[in-house]
Amino acid sequence: MNNAKIISNIGELVSYDSDSKSMKVYQNVDMVFADGVIREIGKDLFSGELELIDAEGSLITPGFVDPHTHPVFFETRELEYEMRIMGKSYMEIAAAGGGIRSSVRSLRSADYKELKGKVKQRLDDFFRYGTTTIEAKSGYGLSTESELMSLRLLKELDDEHPLDIKRTFLGAHEYPDEYREDHDAYIDLIIQEMLPAVVREGLAEFCDVFCEEGVFSVRESRRVLEAAKFLGLGIRLHAEEFKPIGGVQLAAKLGAISADHLTAITDEGIDALIEGNVIPILLPATTFFLGSDYYAPGRKMWDRGLPVAIATDFNPGSSMTQSMPLVISIACLKLKLTPLEALQAATINAARSLAMDSAIGSLEPDKQADFVIWKFNRYQGIPYYLGYQAIRSVWKRGREVWSEPGE
Repeated sequence: MNNAKIISNIGELVSYDSDSKSMKVYQNVDMVFADGVIREIGKDLFSGELELIDAEGSLITPGFVDPHTHPVFFETRELEYEMRIMGKSYMEIAAAGGGIRSSVRSLRSADYKELKGKVKQRLDDFFRYGTTTIEAKSGYGLSTESELMSLRLLKELDDEHPLDIKRTFLGAHEYPDEYREDHDAYIDLIIQEMLPAVVREGLAEFCDVFCEEGVFSVRESRRVLEAAKFLGLGIRLHAEEFKPIGGVQLAAKLGAISADHLTAITDEGIDALIEGNVIPILLPATTFFLGSDYYAPGRKMWDRGLPVAIATDFNPGSSMTQSMPLVISIACLKLKLTPLEALQAATINAARSLAMDSAIGSLEPDKQADFVIWKFNRYQGIPYYLGYQAIRSVWKRGREVWSEPGE
């Protein structure tokens, strides 16, 4: 084995048990990894041939998998944040020309080199919070040129950056200013021009649509998603964030891998997720950031047997955070998940929503050595230390990619 290392003196190591479909906590074990892959987990594994890393009694968890992010934007939107604090709703701000269309205007006029630098810095910052894999969407271009540019940028950075990036085409994020009065023409542009170009260049693995009242209707969403599916892309869907208009049922009918947000989901919608084997990705930081008291029914979904995943929804308008530990804290407090359930939702369940669970999301032999070493020794500390910088170091494919200054 090349560059074989062993982490010893581990307080707790949290992994996943496929038989019980739940997380498993090991105590006082060692972990051996080499060539970017975990080789063995067990007791008393040290030998003189291995480079020793002393965990000093710390907790070790899988690296977080963030399955819903929007990192390709140019300008931030803190002025809208103040407008919400003063009483304006998300939809009112959007109707007044803010929201997604504001980010579209700034991205279209951005210098490519400067934009790439900003996105690269955001990728670096994911490591600071223990995230080692993300799903990343386009959606702030809303023109063929700008959407392709966003995805090409993500592809370039995926090749250059150690973070794993699953790319999603989200041309149906909003209607751009020039198509506000002609929705069918914009959908035609997506179907006839954008999607074929995305597939031809291999720029994305998935297609997503913002299916919501005032954005893309169920009929409009179906047109885009059926075309994407025909071209071989996986299907994801923003659904039931504000009103239950049938997006979840559409996701189930089309065989979507995930339906995201789900704040306004009904019991019938939960039934549809179960019947369609659709993974719910819940975004509690978005609800918190928007100042709402109505959270997705995470506890109910979990108790119905759904493999609930959680994500940051990192974006400049409705969730300006990259912190999965913060999302875990909110998931425990507001979705009523236990700390171990929330950790599962942020790792193996999230990996499953990206069809990557065979390689990442848990600490097991033959999986990638993507893990986090914490400053404390119990997994309950992740949601408990609210807002702390509680990570000691982050490892991606067996290489340390971030550590606290001074470590």
